[in-house]
Amino acid sequence: MGAEAVQSFLAACVMAAGLGIGIAAFGCGIGQGLGLKGAVEGVARNPEASGKITVTMLIGLAMIESLTIYALVISLILIYAHPQTAAIAKLLG
Repeated sequence: MGAEAVQSFLAACVMAAGLGIGIAAFGCGIGQGLGLKGAVEGVARNPEASGKITVTMLIGLAMIESLTIYALVISLILIYAHPQTAAIAKLLG
């Protein structure tokens, strides 16, 4: 495999990682905003249930946030643990 092919593969991995984490952060941000909106509306309608609503909201937000962390892990794997790591290290010295 030539140096140009390795560099283009690395560039593609970096672009995929950046795009993936951007889409994940965007989607999770929307999901968290909608969840928070629903919780605030629920507390406004029924203030006595605020404790249960808050606990449920926090669990839901943690689950949504874990999706962004999974995307971050996949992005880091794309950048640092792809199959051509040895070829890149050899190419770069």
